[in-house]
Amino acid sequence: MSDTPITKFEGQEIDVSWDERLCIHIGECGKAAGNLFVGSREPWCMPDEVDKAQVREIVERCPSGALSYHDKAGTPEAPLPRNEVMVVYNGPYYLSGDLEIEGVADDMPGLRHRAALCRCGASKNKPFCDNSHAQARFEDPGAVGEQGPGLTAEDGALSVRAMPDGPLKLQGNLTIKSGSGRTAWQGTATALCRCGASANKPFCDGSHRAAGFKSD
Repeated sequence: MSDTPITKFEGQEIDVSWDERLCIHIGECGKAAGNLFVGSREPWCMPDEVDKAQVREIVERCPSGALSYHDKAGTPEAPLPRNEVMVVYNGPYYLSGDLEIEGVADDMPGLRHRAALCRCGASKNKPFCDNSHAQARFEDPGAVGEQGPGLTAEDGALSVRAMPDGPLKLQGNLTIKSGSGRTAWQGTATALCRCGASANKPFCDGSHRAAGFKSD
């Protein structure tokens, strides 16, 4: 990691920032049609190569929050109308919505709406995913067995707190989608496993204590 983890790519109407602390190389940017991101080019992101609306749309595909933009017309990124957690097949949690992640630095603007959080317990960048699930051979297809109490609204702030040596505690209107993409659970408060040991994934069952999980 460089001394400056955020790289800014300036354009006439919109700037794009990339935060290497959060990037897990999903490829939604590099595989996007058009010339906004070209891996063999220097610089690899050129916001003026496509129209501003396409810049916004492509940046908002990034599930980790590593990419963000600054629209010089003053139009900020808006949260999606529904707070969601996607339980990724053999991978992390993808969070999207109006996120309030405890302890997040002000210089991580992408995390206000999108984040990839570790659920295998092996990340060296907790609570964020760093792709350690692959080396750890974490296996869980992301099935969700519970339905939850339901919701009367789907938006609003979603508080996310990584408990010391424990689970992720989420409070606020929330929909959990299974690894198959199914809308599975809805409610306003839950605790999600981040040690990788729960027998009731994605929910915490207290296994982090027996597993000796450490969040630091």
